[in-house]
Amino acid sequence: MDTQNGTDSPDIIECITNKNDNGFLRKTSRPPHPPLNERILSSMTRRAVAAHPWHDLEIGPGAPSVFHCVIEISKGSKVKYELDKKTGLIKVDRVLYSSVVYPHNYGFIPRTLCEDNDPMDVLVIMQEPVLPGCFVRARAIGLMPMIDQGEKDDKIIAVCEDDPEFRQCKDITDLPPHRLAEIRRFFEDYKKNENKEVAVNEFLPSGVACEAIQHSMDLYASYIVESLRR
Repeated sequence: MDTQNGTDSPDIIECITNKNDNGFLRKTSRPPHPPLNERILSSMTRRAVAAHPWHDLEIGPGAPSVFHCVIEISKGSKVKYELDKKTGLIKVDRVLYSSVVYPHNYGFIPRTLCEDNDPMDVLVIMQEPVLPGCFVRARAIGLMPMIDQGEKDDKIIAVCEDDPEFRQCKDITDLPPHRLAEIRRFFEDYKKNENKEVAVNEFLPSGVACEAIQHSMDLYASYIVESLRR
């Protein structure tokens, strides 16, 4: 939560080194930087502080088509985990109210930013569940346009690049229609018992997904540049 404007926004971290004339670190009575939870733990810190999965993990050289993603929720879980943006830890948000479980591993793409001030969401199709907090290489195969309580909340549909069963899958049309129906039904139903409405529109191809990821990468980069200028 941004303490100045009351909105949830990414945290910015910069590392300030305080040295004397001989080049040695000098103790100061007050920390030379604001609290860590108000700044990005970026690679510019030279790993002087604990890594933050949103900001320190590189998206990967193959982005936007092939990218790293951090798993928040394991396939088959009824627990809704999510990233705590201040600490970088994975926290329990809630247990799902409906009698459904996540059909595939679910997480976010590092160093991306969407209009809701969160990283880009991604559903990663693969054979096995992955522990929350781990990251995998994924390939974007489509986009699922979604409206959650009147707000845009699109999801990238991806496959694990290192899972031999799905490695040849390049587009959403390569998936069986039943698998897509399962994904759609899960997101349409998982908030019903909370009296929250979710609408899922037609799945879009891999090219649209890559454009959405690139846009979120550009938003993230712009935000960082503007934040560092302040």
